[in-house]
Amino acid sequence: EELTAYGAVYTTHLRSEFEPVLEAMDEAFLIGRHAQVPVIISHLKCAGAGNWGRSPQLLAALEQAAKTHPVGCDCYPYAASSSTLDLKQVTDAFRITITWSTPHPEMGGRDLQAIAAEWDVSLMDAARRLQPAGAVYYGMDEADVRRILAHPLSMVGSDGLPEDPFPHPRLWGAFPRVLGHFSRDVGLFPLHTAVHKMTGLSAARFGLSERGEIRVGHWADLVLFDPLRVRDVADFEAPQQAAQGIDGVWVNGVLSYCDGQPNGQRPGRFLARSGDLRGGFSTL
Repeated sequence: EELTAYGAVYTTHLRSEFEPVLEAMDEAFLIGRHAQVPVIISHLKCAGAGNWGRSPQLLAALEQAAKTHPVGCDCYPYAASSSTLDLKQVTDAFRITITWSTPHPEMGGRDLQAIAAEWDVSLMDAARRLQPAGAVYYGMDEADVRRILAHPLSMVGSDGLPEDPFPHPRLWGAFPRVLGHFSRDVGLFPLHTAVHKMTGLSAARFGLSERGEIRVGHWADLVLFDPLRVRDVADFEAPQQAAQGIDGVWVNGVLSYCDGQPNGQRPGRFLARSGDLRGGFSTL
């Protein structure tokens, strides 16, 4: 309720992204309506093999809520998620890759199934032995990812984890993947839509004034890229690789990246949101 007085936003990781996802969405919308603030779902997905193909249901629920309340979501452009190694998500229904392990750091980058076979134990026992640990879960369907990513209410987010010693490739590749793979190669949406989903739309929803658009008087946060060459290079085997086709990056008007390398200039600053965030949401 405190959010209302400040015109703020309720951004939520849903209670569940698995079978009860629709109920979790309804709960989030109920909270937003009660608090009279916009709702952003981070990060909308159909998690778990039993959930594959349900994205039309999720998007229909999002659209229905948007008729009477400002709502939206973000989506990262991969059919795999990354988090800590959660015993509740251990399954043989899809691949799970260990990204780091405190007791067994040598297992970073290897599949849980291969580790369990090497140790001659069950998947669950191997997961317990590895904890605390991180993992990549290949628990989504590509068609669901594409539907959610293309929806007008969806922004692009990386959800990258910079501290992860073996990160999900989204940390290095999410945005160029949208520009190159999904916009240019797949034709999921035109280039201007791809750019808007990761710049102007995000800035408007989070109240980052004078950002996200190229206008006189705005801060010059600019990326110079070749639409024919831009592509993500980072993958699940070698995730820490810079994208191709990006020739320059300006942060607050200062050239900070060129010729494939950062140049040491770091003019970034903390951005406080401004205004009432309810004004940054458009209806369908």
